[in-house]
Amino acid sequence: MDSSTWLNQKSIVIIGGTTGLGLSAARAFVAQGAKVVVVGRNAESGQNALQLLGEANAIALQGDATLPETAEEAINQCLRAFGSFDGLYHVAGGSGRKYGDGPLHELTLEGWQKTFDLNLTSLMLSNQAAVRQFLKQGTSGTILNMGSVLGYSPSPKYFVTHAYAATKSAIIGFTKSIAAYYAAHNIRINVLAPALVETPMSQRASGDEAIMNFVKTKQPLDGGRNGLPTDLDGAAVYFMSDYSKFTTGQILSVDGGWSVSEGQF
Repeated sequence: MDSSTWLNQKSIVIIGGTTGLGLSAARAFVAQGAKVVVVGRNAESGQNALQLLGEANAIALQGDATLPETAEEAINQCLRAFGSFDGLYHVAGGSGRKYGDGPLHELTLEGWQKTFDLNLTSLMLSNQAAVRQFLKQGTSGTILNMGSVLGYSPSPKYFVTHAYAATKSAIIGFTKSIAAYYAAHNIRINVLAPALVETPMSQRASGDEAIMNFVKTKQPLDGGRNGLPTDLDGAAVYFMSDYSKFTTGQILSVDGGWSVSEGQF
């Protein structure tokens, strides 16, 4: 397989694909020969994404990932425009801090429920829509879910949102469970787990000097730094490509060393 066309003739839906990690992956997928449907909540970001990706290679849709029709419509658009549906990358999610997520003794019920809707319900709905379509087609397929190192490697001083951690841990259990069930159908489902990456969601941490000094020792690779969206692109391409056809139910951490480093305050 030519490494410049790992995704040739693949059609991929990216939920949360108009900014940050999702948009970076979309650009990498297109560069590797794929057609993409990117979904985001903001119409303006969708148009910006379309300009970067090219109208011949992409469709940008506005939608709320917590609604069941959003992923269904994206997959239908993918089929209509590109003639196939081969993979789903679920990136959409976010912090529930502004709704009341935080340490358990301060966590509000709204913060808990909103964080679960953003990160887990949305992912369940997109995975469900993708699996239903793969079964309907009678084809293999691949799903990649966005996790986080906070789902299994907590950091109690600076990153203390317990509902968020619960959702990211649940994504691992959910993915492994459905990966096991659908393996016989040749549908593979995996998780990508980053640490702190430069995205709109990470602005609070990125603007805090104390947190950034900690991150230098917690993510010591490449001089100690925040991750970049492009740091995850190679792994995402792998999971969307036929090179991963014998891989399912796995969690790949792309974390700069977070999960094997103490971090110094």
